[in-house]
Amino acid sequence: MSETNDNILEGLNDKQQEAVVSVAKRLLVLAGAGSGKTKTLLQKIIYLIEEKKVHPSSILAITFTKNATNEMIDRLIVSADTTGMYEQIIFSKVLTKKDKDYERRNWQRKYKWIEGLTVRTFHGFCYSVLRTDGVKEFDNKFKIIGDEKASDSDELSNRIAEETVFEVFHKLFIERCENNDFLLKTKRYILDYLVDKIHISKEYENHKVIDGKFYTTLNGTKVKSKSEQYIADWLYRHSISFEYEPLLNVKDFDFHPDFYIPDANLYLEHVSEKSYPMEAKEKQFAKGKILYAKTFEKDTQDSAVFNHTLDKIIKSRLPYDFHEKKQLSFLEEFKGYFEEVKDFVRQIIRICDMIKVENISLEEVAKRAGSDKHERIRVFYELAMPIINDYIEYTTNKSYLDFNDLISKTRALFTNYEDVRQRYQNKFQYILVDEFQDVNNLQVELLKLIIKPETQLFCVGDDWQSIYGFRGSNVEYIINFEKYFANAQVIKLNQNYRSEKNIVAASNEVIKYNKHKIDKDIVAVKDTQQKIVIQKGNNLNDNIRFCVEKVQELLEEGYSKDDILFLYRRSAMFYDYREEFKQHKFFANGKTIHASKGLEAKVVFILGLTEGRGGFPDVWLEDRLFQIIKTADYNLLLEEERRLFYVAITRAKDKLYLVTERGNESSFLNEIPAEYTSRSKQLEKSRHRENECVVCHAPMKEEANFCSNCGHKKSN
Repeated sequence: MSETNDNILEGLNDKQQEAVVSVAKRLLVLAGAGSGKTKTLLQKIIYLIEEKKVHPSSILAITFTKNATNEMIDRLIVSADTTGMYEQIIFSKVLTKKDKDYERRNWQRKYKWIEGLTVRTFHGFCYSVLRTDGVKEFDNKFKIIGDEKASDSDELSNRIAEETVFEVFHKLFIERCENNDFLLKTKRYILDYLVDKIHISKEYENHKVIDGKFYTTLNGTKVKSKSEQYIADWLYRHSISFEYEPLLNVKDFDFHPDFYIPDANLYLEHVSEKSYPMEAKEKQFAKGKILYAKTFEKDTQDSAVFNHTLDKIIKSRLPYDFHEKKQLSFLEEFKGYFEEVKDFVRQIIRICDMIKVENISLEEVAKRAGSDKHERIRVFYELAMPIINDYIEYTTNKSYLDFNDLISKTRALFTNYEDVRQRYQNKFQYILVDEFQDVNNLQVELLKLIIKPETQLFCVGDDWQSIYGFRGSNVEYIINFEKYFANAQVIKLNQNYRSEKNIVAASNEVIKYNKHKIDKDIVAVKDTQQKIVIQKGNNLNDNIRFCVEKVQELLEEGYSKDDILFLYRRSAMFYDYREEFKQHKFFANGKTIHASKGLEAKVVFILGLTEGRGGFPDVWLEDRLFQIIKTADYNLLLEEERRLFYVAITRAKDKLYLVTERGNESSFLNEIPAEYTSRSKQLEKSRHRENECVVCHAPMKEEANFCSNCGHKKSN
């Protein structure tokens, strides 16, 4: 240590220094929230270059987003720029993003050691590998096919093909629908499970139900039972027009036979336990000498038997020149259901993504789905798998790669061509990975292929902040790092430089409820004692009013609007707040908690901390459709929700407000010990409790002029 350049390690604590100078070939730096993980990673790069004389081209730094890549480059330039000019550029309120990107490129070229580094996202790294060396595995003139959500945060957003993944899947789906059988089977699935939602309990869903008619037929008619739906669909598939429950009066009374088939001049009654007695109706048919036939519920148990029954009853009575086959139109068949069609296509896209991330063969998926006990699952995959096959053929033919393909094709390249793999192994002697808690199966397999025993793998992350399981990230890799990377050293950064003491202490207590984690003892460097405020409104309006009053108070105290951040589990939670804030000309920095990762603010409000549906935690087991690819566990999903709450809490530097509703408080609030919290001033007034400090909310005696906790002077 004494021989190391002191400037490189200046400002680092003991654990950060230990990580920077470590020569361990497999190193995990477990960095708690606000513990300076990015600083440690950057100083590692500088240390390798300046102290160990490592050539910059031997270093590969991997991030997860373009923004993180830019931040890393920015901070390296700032460390090299003695004039301070570059720091002014990146924090400028006048320059546009485009201006800053231009300046970044220019300044990067000024410092050859920075320009020589490879700092990429996983996707960006794979893109460059396949462009340069991928010709053996794929067309290296490929285009990237993006999804609907591709944005500037994607490093490759300016290299996207004209078509999106959704557009291609949608087009291929329509082409499949040129086959009548496929179209009608898909329409039946969409009507049953996306329109009528017959698999969901009626009491929980708002169905479009008319007179007990829950089931939509292929021609849009609503009927009362699955059996009647089957009959109507059989007629529709055979191009036989029908009327459902027409009014009939032969002589004595009005009644409604189940079906009338004009081309056969035939009435059809389906007899089940739910049917009205047939005797009186049969007498009416006889009196009017009206042709009618009966089908029976017991016959519906076997579709072949039922088809034969309908054939025998109906077809023999149709005119000799009747033509039952016609080409159906996608636009006509799905008219009025295009949104449901989009949802269906998006489900297929998600299945395709999951198959790639989990690295499961299409044959295995088809086998699992085919043996599922639920018809809905079996039918979905029967429809989806041909389209996924079409998509793979189409993208290969067009030389398209999607974001998952970039990684899987690079992995295949390194696996199948040892010469290429060795070249990259020899090139990058030091590989640094940021946000390691977010890696998925494909990314870990890729890392294993580009390291050899003498490569130094330096990973930084925090298992407590792993919140992207729904995208395929697997917290298991960071928790059991030594299992996947043998002889690993683990260094824990346990000092939080961001948040005040009570915020850090509360976040530690919350995360203790997770079993699937690495224990860390995170301590706050800031020693102030401001309490976390819990606001329990009687209703939403109470809470909105509280937030408006509190923001006004904070602005009067000198906080800027950029100092205040509103967080929520789902965007809908913020809608009513935003509308009210507009009335007061607060325009309140609001983000979902997922989008806030990596951010911080002096004051944070966490909204919607209620229990149950629409609250937080928001645990919902994925549709069984997705369980075919990857099974989900309720307890593990709850742990991810708790990690999300931890991330939200630790965005706050000075003040934290937790907003809930009286009598419906989130279970997460019970996990914060009372010693770290106080009730909101609004509630204290209503309960006529003793005074409290307006700054730190510590109790104050009525006669006191100063807060004994923080020293704030009591106003008159």
